[in-house]
Amino acid sequence: MVSVVLPVKTSSIKILQNMSKTKKTTKSAKSKIVIPIAVIALIFLGVGFGMSYFKNNFYTVMKVPDFELTDQNNKKITNKDMLGKVYLVEFFFSKCPTICPIMNSNMKVIDQEINNPEFGIISISIDPVNDTPETLKQHAKRIGVQSPNWHFLTGDRTYIGNLADQFNIYVGDKEDEGESLNHSGMIALVDQEGNIRCRYNKDNMPILYYSGLNYKDPEGKETDLTGKYHPDREKLIEDIKKLLK
Repeated sequence: MVSVVLPVKTSSIKILQNMSKTKKTTKSAKSKIVIPIAVIALIFLGVGFGMSYFKNNFYTVMKVPDFELTDQNNKKITNKDMLGKVYLVEFFFSKCPTICPIMNSNMKVIDQEINNPEFGIISISIDPVNDTPETLKQHAKRIGVQSPNWHFLTGDRTYIGNLADQFNIYVGDKEDEGESLNHSGMIALVDQEGNIRCRYNKDNMPILYYSGLNYKDPEGKETDLTGKYHPDREKLIEDIKKLLK
């Protein structure tokens, strides 16, 4: 029996080879397209996760400094007494004619909005000579404080000045007559474990402390004693509720 080999034209072979190359090229091109798309998707996923993290999590500034002072009911209050509660810390004095009434007012709104026995406020006087427990009790009554967890504290002025330094909240040097009653309007937010906490700003940087003041603008750029905007008050209400969950 004779085997017959049919002739194959060279042009047909080239066509088949080209078709094979085209398939490989197409696969390669698809791979090159798919890989960048996957990378971009992962980047967006990472950015989204990061934004969600900064929005829903808090930065730990530091442990709250140890303190022991006397409140308006002549009771010793320490940082250990506040464990288990979310609370705010401010420095003020009852005769302050400028920012203190604003800070106390914003604190009162926060206290009423939270309305939770696991929430408290620590208001430390930088004028203990005048702010005796009796005076602070009258002050609390005058501004309408209802919560048993709002403590107006007094004690030794040097101790209080050092405590403010440990909080990194400005209080004027008591030895400087012109500065002794100056102080910052910033507020510390403390969690149940005794950590000072804060949210992140829009640039994902921790804000460290919250403002107790009022502002001319909703963004909180220009302070104003009669300002109708208080953006950090709203932030505090939101963040306290998250910590209490």
